[in-house]
Amino acid sequence: MFNFKYQKPRVISEIGCNHMGQMEIAKELIKLSKECDADYAKFQKRNNKELLTEEQYNAPHPNPYNSYGDTYGAHREFLEFDQDQHAELKKYAESIGIGYATSVWDNISAQEIIELDPEFIKVPSACNNNYEMLGMLRDDYKGEIHLSTGMTTKDEVEQVINFFEENGQSKDRLVIYSCTSGYPVPFKDICLLEIKSLYDKYDSRVKAIGFSGHHLGISTDIAAYTLGAYWIERHFTKDRTWKGTDHAASLEPSGMQKMVRDLHHAYESLNYKDTEILAIEQVQRDKLKYRKKESI
Repeated sequence: MFNFKYQKPRVISEIGCNHMGQMEIAKELIKLSKECDADYAKFQKRNNKELLTEEQYNAPHPNPYNSYGDTYGAHREFLEFDQDQHAELKKYAESIGIGYATSVWDNISAQEIIELDPEFIKVPSACNNNYEMLGMLRDDYKGEIHLSTGMTTKDEVEQVINFFEENGQSKDRLVIYSCTSGYPVPFKDICLLEIKSLYDKYDSRVKAIGFSGHHLGISTDIAAYTLGAYWIERHFTKDRTWKGTDHAASLEPSGMQKMVRDLHHAYESLNYKDTEILAIEQVQRDKLKYRKKESI
C-alpha cells in the first residue's frame, strides 16, 4: 500500500448551493476558499425541469425549514445559477487565483458547463449511472472528469470504468472518489478503507483516487490522504447555522483553513529518512545519546 509516491493534496471547496441563490454570497465563498488556500471552488448545476419528474417538481420540500420555495421545484430554481452566472463565477475565481469547477446533474447542465471549459467537471454519486450524460462528458469535453461512487455498487463502478476505457479515456482523465452519501455521515459509515479497495482495483486504470467527505471535523480527511486520496473535497459555508440542507455537513472558514494546513503538513511529513541519522537528530545524539563510562 505504501509503494506509491505521495502527491501534493488538492483541495476542493464544495460551495454547492450554500450560496443560497445569491451571487454576492457565492463570490464571497470563492474568496474565502482562496483565503483558506483551497485549490478549487466548486458549485452545482441543475436543469430542474429535466432532472425532476413533474410529481417531484410540484411536491413540497421534504424538510420545509430548509426550503426556499413552496414546492421542491421552486426551491431548486431559487438556488440555481444560469450559464452566464456560472461564467461570471468562473471568471471571478480565476481572477483571484483559484480554480473553478462544477458538478453537473443532467444533460443540459453538462452541455452548458462543457461550453465554459473548466479544468474538470464533477459527476455526483446520484448521476453516475446517467450514461447519456457520461457520454457527453467523455466525447464532447477534453478536461478531467471527476466521479463520486457514493450509493453505487461495485459492479456499477466497474461499468463506469469500462465505459471510459472504451475510448481509452479513463487513465488520463478519470478521477474516482470514495464517498458515502449522507449529510452528515457518522464516522462508522465513512468506511475509509474503501479508498484502499479503489486503489487495489483501479490504480492502473484511472488517473487518480479522491475522497469526498460529508462528515464532521477534519481528522478523517487527513487519514484519507494518507491512504492515497490526494483529491480531497469538502462542503464549505460561511456559517453552518444558515438555512439549507448542506450547511450542517460543511466546514466553516476556520475548519477549511485548518484542514488545508494539516493536509500540507501531512504531505511534507510522508517520506522516508534520507540518512540514518538526520541533521536535526545529530545535535541531540551528540548531547543525549547514552555513552558507557570508562572505568577510572
